[in-house]
Amino acid sequence: MNKLIDQHGEAQFGMFEQGVKHINYMDFNLRNAMGNSQGSFAKKLKFNQFQFISFTCEQLIVGIAIVDLKIASNCFVYVYHPSSGEFEEFSFTNLFAMSTYIDTKPNSGKAHFHKGANSVTISAGSGLRKVTVCLKAGLKIHAVIDESINYNPLAVCARAGFTGFHFTQKAAALPCSGTIEWRDNCINLEQVKALASVDWSAGFMRRETFWNWGSLACTLADGRRLGLNLAAGVVETGFTENALWLDGTLIKIDMVDFKFKRYADKHDSTKWQLRSNDGIIKLTFEPVGKRQDKTNLLIIASNFTQHFGRFYGQITLENEVITLNGEWGLTEDHYAKW
Repeated sequence: MNKLIDQHGEAQFGMFEQGVKHINYMDFNLRNAMGNSQGSFAKKLKFNQFQFISFTCEQLIVGIAIVDLKIASNCFVYVYHPSSGEFEEFSFTNLFAMSTYIDTKPNSGKAHFHKGANSVTISAGSGLRKVTVCLKAGLKIHAVIDESINYNPLAVCARAGFTGFHFTQKAAALPCSGTIEWRDNCINLEQVKALASVDWSAGFMRRETFWNWGSLACTLADGRRLGLNLAAGVVETGFTENALWLDGTLIKIDMVDFKFKRYADKHDSTKWQLRSNDGIIKLTFEPVGKRQDKTNLLIIASNFTQHFGRFYGQITLENEVITLNGEWGLTEDHYAKW
C-alpha cells in the first residue's frame, strides 16, 4: 500500500502483507476528544516516532534506539557480552528533538540522531537497512541488515485511544553483516552468526500508555532462523503485533499474556511466563541483565526496563514443536507519557 491515510483523512486499520510505503500523517483528520479539528502545528507536535534495532547472538547483544517525541528526543545504545557479563550503555537526550530526524517511509527512509561527537544513523532502501553508530566513547557500529530475500515484515495499524492511530512494522531474525568495535575488540557480525530485529513505529499514540514486549532472534539446530515479536498493552484494538518468523516466513500469533513480578524482592522469582491464547507460545524467560531508565519531565515521562536473558519452553506449530533451551532474547516493561 502506498499511503496509510486515505483520501478522506482516515487511517486504514489492519495488517498489510505488502507493507506501507508512506505514513502520510499530515493528511490525517486529527481531532481532539470533543471532535474539534486539529491544525498542522498540533499534528507535527503530537506525532511520535521511534526505531529500535537489535543484534543478537551467543556472543553479543546490542540494542539501538532513536525516539522522536517532538518535545524531546532520545537515543540509546547498549552492548552486552553474555559470557563475561560486561555491559555498557550510552543514552542521550535533545530538547525539542534538535538534531533528530526520522523519515515517514518505513522501508526507504532515513533516521538520524546527533549530539556533540555522538551520532546514530539508520537508512533503508533497495532491500538493505544500514546502521551506523559513532560515539565519542569509542563504540563504532557499521552494520547492514538484509531485507532483500524472503522479507515478510509484520505491518499493523490499530486505533490508539479515542482519536489516534498506532502503526508499527516489525521483523525479527534477519541476516546481517558488518562490524562492531567495542572495548578494543572488533566483532564481525557474520562470523558470530548474529541476527537482527527491526521495530519501526509511528503514530498519534495514546497520551499515556504501557506495554510488555518480548523479542527473540536465533538460529535453530537445523540452521533455520527463528524470530519472535510478542507484545501486550499497546496495539490491541482489534489487531495485535504478535508473530514469529521461521526462515523469513511470517506466522501470526494471537494475544499473549505476560506474567512477571514488576517489583520482585529477593524471595520472588524473576522469571517471566509468556502464553498465547492460541496455544502456540508457552515460554519462560529468565532475565540475566537489564537496561533501565526513569525520566519524569512532567509533560513527558518514561519508566523503562528492558531485560536481556534466555528463553525456554515450546512453540507449538501446526506441523512441529520447536523447543527453546536458553536462546538469548529480550523482554520489556514500559510505561510512557508523551
